[in-house]
Amino acid sequence: QVQLVESGGGLVQAGGSLRLSCAASGRISSVYSMGWFRQAPGREREFVAAINWSVSSTYYADTVRGRFTVSRDNAKNTVFLQMNNLRPEDTAIYYCAASSRFRLTGLRSQYDYWGQGTQVSVSS
Repeated sequence: QVQLVESGGGLVQAGGSLRLSCAASGRISSVYSMGWFRQAPGREREFVAAINWSVSSTYYADTVRGRFTVSRDNAKNTVFLQMNNLRPEDTAIYYCAASSRFRLTGLRSQYDYWGQGTQVSVSS
């Protein structure tokens, strides 16, 4: 089992920044990639970004590319999502997810473990 705990959410004005963290524990050796997803009220959960745990390759959704940056600290088993130039449409609950698959993907079904989520609200 892998446990994931997100933190860093909050309320920010449009154009502002937030940095989310996701601390992983448990059977870390089974994890090859980490992803961030988000879910706004009344909408399906959507992919945001992913990073490979070992080689640090990254993959982004078109809606956030150039504004968001995913990174990781292997020593701390933590993944980060730096979010800049935030927009009201970025408002959602943000979830961290872990996958046992090496290939980066935006498919929810490819992720085995999920955190509880952290709320991000962007005011206009």
